[in-house]
Order: sequence, then structure tokens, then C-alpha cells
Amino acid sequence: MYLKGALLLVLSSISYSCLARSPTENFEELLTVRPLRDGRVATRFSFTMSQADVSPHAPRTDFRNSCEPQHYSLFPLSLGQVLKEYAVTEVHLSLNAGKWNYGRWGYPEDPAVATGAELWAWMGDSESASVDDRWKGLRNALSGLFCASIGSLDELRTTSPAYAFSPEGMLPRLSPNESHRLRHASLPSEHVCTENLTPFLKLLPCKSSAGIARLLNPHRLFDADWHGMGIHVTWSEKDGVTLQLSFQAVLDPVRLSTLKKRDFSLRSLFDRTITKACPVATDSKIEVTLPQDVMYSITPEPSILHGQVGIFDVTAVRDQPLDISIHFPKEDSFSYPLDVPRSPLTDFEVSRTLTGTTQSHGRLSVSIKNNRPYEMQLVYVETMPWLVTFFLHTLELTVDGRKSNGLMARMAYTPPEAHGRPTLFEARLTLPAASTLQLSMDVSKSFLRYAEHPPDAQRGWDLPSAVLVPVAAHEANVSAQRVYTPAVLVDLATPDFSMPYNVIIMSSTLIALIFGSIFNLLTRRFVAVKINDDVGESVKTMVGAKVE
Repeated sequence: MYLKGALLLVLSSISYSCLARSPTENFEELLTVRPLRDGRVATRFSFTMSQADVSPHAPRTDFRNSCEPQHYSLFPLSLGQVLKEYAVTEVHLSLNAGKWNYGRWGYPEDPAVATGAELWAWMGDSESASVDDRWKGLRNALSGLFCASIGSLDELRTTSPAYAFSPEGMLPRLSPNESHRLRHASLPSEHVCTENLTPFLKLLPCKSSAGIARLLNPHRLFDADWHGMGIHVTWSEKDGVTLQLSFQAVLDPVRLSTLKKRDFSLRSLFDRTITKACPVATDSKIEVTLPQDVMYSITPEPSILHGQVGIFDVTAVRDQPLDISIHFPKEDSFSYPLDVPRSPLTDFEVSRTLTGTTQSHGRLSVSIKNNRPYEMQLVYVETMPWLVTFFLHTLELTVDGRKSNGLMARMAYTPPEAHGRPTLFEARLTLPAASTLQLSMDVSKSFLRYAEHPPDAQRGWDLPSAVLVPVAAHEANVSAQRVYTPAVLVDLATPDFSMPYNVIIMSSTLIALIFGSIFNLLTRRFVAVKINDDVGESVKTMVGAKVE
């Protein structure tokens, strides 16, 4: 009786706020399939989980001592604890392998297509918990959660751009002495692999056993021409905390077909079909962009036809598996087009090169072509590790080969620190109508210590992608999503790492010969052996017989 009364007293002392009900959670999934002009198929898996009536954790409090409910039904607990531990308001992580071809594939549905790993987050700053300390903890936590080298995004790669990475959600109001800070880092040498996909699937309510997640076959996804995964967490007053898990892949059905045709189906692309729907998904559907200007047939018929997009309801899958297929009956075989599209798929095209004949100096060139008949303004962000330094006094802007001034504004430059802070260059560029803008400047390459070189030093260093974001235009139909340039390699002065190996081998050989000879002379005993006369005569007789 005494124990029961004590237990009731403890339970009654818990505050009402600790007994608050769990937040409302929602889960939706979507697969988009888009045939491309060059015969490939762009696919994107999107899984969205939201918690309504939830706000980001304040940076000045410890969530382990708070009374906020920690119960999750659909939202992944492992990720939710990381967000609360480090008081993250918004975070975006992407892991990509390959180079997205904007000229042939157009804009991706998820704009985070930078080569390698990219991580950026908005976090509240306070006197008791600094952003830099929590940024370090967030990197290490996500590195362990997704089995990636995100922990390598240290101070040597971390920057705070001012223009290109605006919040995609809302930032809650903090106390007067607190504000939100941005941290951004990228690692172009990191790639997505099976070990990253496995923890990605564990965050889903139905894993890969039901719904469209059943099509995430690693044997086919990692054989694609381009593939990447993204994790995006945002917050808004209306929807609360929203987590979006996405996986994009550009598959080539012509390469997989024995008849060299671009016909495709879910089974031919992923080697799987959808056998059952995810029971906890409130909305599960597949959107297929129908081909234009060519005869085709699609089976089964879409549930809903919205313009050039056919929509299939996955929640209706019961007895028969769902396998969507598109056939082109008039095509015997498909040949890859070699010419560029007549109508550009993007508002502008960008290319970046790093040239130079020496290992100490070079020249960075960025060419931006405006595909529209009106003027555009872009935010240009360039992030380089400390080993590459810009010479801003050599910066030149040309339009169609002619020098032009007044096309750059709001330039911000953060110089690098040796063996420390990276280079950050930001500027607002004006891109004239239907013209090509070229930006170029000289750069210097640092001389590294022998311990700072990577294991594959002769390959060179991967430099992060530059970012361009349209910010203003005379037409309202200009896409405002970020555009990434391909990563480039820089060749630095590299010592001959084979010389230490050669010295070790030579020294070891000499030591073995000298030590062995001296050791034999010091330890051997030379003794005269006497041979009897009878034995000597017999030996001579045997030798003579052999000679005859």
C-alpha cells in the first residue's frame, strides 16, 4: 500500500504540459516518371512525413530535461532526436553520384544535384549554445545515421553564404538576443552507395516492403546514369515540421533492352512491381509524364489524366500487382540524338573550367549563356578550399567576347586562411538577353604539406560546384531554383610519394646484407676437419672413375 501511494503521488506531480497528446502526423509518398528526349527516364521517389503543431527546439534549452513528448508514430525517432539535440530549424542533406545534364534533362525536381555531398542548415544562435558547436555535432550525428563521410565537412569546408541558400520554410521567432545562422559545406568526392540507401529505407514507415518504396532496388538504382538521395527538413506554422526523403535516378531503358528500344515499365526499370500499398500512407500515387509528338501506348490506363500527366492511385492496389509500361509501336530501335534540343530546356546554361600550365597558378573561367530574350539577374556563389586563392584584381567580365562593366553588384569576398577557412565569393550578375556572359580571374594554388595530401594525391583535388540562383527577371515564368556547375579537378604540386618507399627498401636491403655478413663472422666457428688416408683414397678412386 505504501508503494502504491508513493507511485500515485509521483504521477500526480507531473505537469499537465508533460501529458500533452502526441502531435498529428501524416505520411505521403509520390513517384514521378518523366521520359527524356535522349531515351532516358528520369524518376524521383518522394516520401513526406509531417508533424503538425510542433515547433523547432529552442537553442537555449536541453530537450532531455524538457517535458515535450518524444513519441513518434510515423516520423523517424532517430532523426527527430538529432534535430532536437542540436536545435536545428531547417536542414538539407544531399548525396549524389554523377553529373546532372541540364542541357538534355532540364531542371531536376529536387534541385539539390551537386556532385558529392552537400549539407546546409539554419540553426538558432544563443549565448549558451553556439551555432558552430551544434553544427559540428549535427555533422557527426548525420554521418553516423546515414553511414557517410559527412563528419569530414569541418571548418576547412564550412561557409555562410548570404544570398544563395534562403530558408525554404519559415524560421520561428526567437528571443531578442538570439538569431538564426546559416552553415553550408560540400564534399564533392563523396558519393551515394548501398550503405547510404539502407539507413535511408529504415526511416520510412513501411521500409521497402510496401508502397512505392518497394521499387527502390539498389541493383538497378546504382546502375543508373545518375542517382542521388536527399533529406530535407523544414518548418512552417501551418504544417509544423516536415521531413521529405527523396531519391532521384536517371535510368537508360535502351541500354537495358536487348532490342535497343526505349520501351520501359516498372519491372524493366527497377526489376520489381508494386504488390501492395503502404497502409499508413494517406496519399500514395505515381505520376507519369506522357510523351509528346510521338505515338505511344500506356498500360494500364491512368486513374486520372491531368494534361500531359497520367496519375495512378497506389492505394487501390489489392490483388494484382501494379506494373506501368509505355511502348512506342512505331519505333523498331532507338538511336541517341547527337544534336542539342531546338528549344532550350533551361533558362540559362553554365560551364566552368580551371586552366593553367603550371601547378602554382591558373585561371578560373565561368561561361553563362542566356537562353531567353530578356535580361536576367543571377546570384553567383563560388566556394573553394583554402588551397585555391582568387586574385580579384584580375577579374574580367565579357559579353559575347566584348569587355563589359556594370554587370556585377553586391560582391562579397571572404579570403581564405592558410590551413583553415575556405574561400567564399558571392556576386550578383546581370545577364543580358540572348547573350553569353564570361567571368574569369586568376587563381593561385597553394603548396601543401606532405601530410595534407589525400591518399590518391596524383588524381588531384575535387573542387565544389559553383551555385547560380535567378533572383529577378522581366518574365514571371523564370525558374528560381538553384543550378549547380560540375565539379572540377585541380592539380597541385605533388611530391613523389614513391621515394620514401624506395629509400626504405634500399636501406632495409643494405642493413640486411651488412648485418648478416657481420653476424656470420662473429658467430660462426671455423674448425679444421681431418680426413683419414683410407677415406681419401676411396674418394680419389670414385672421382677418377667418374671422369673416365
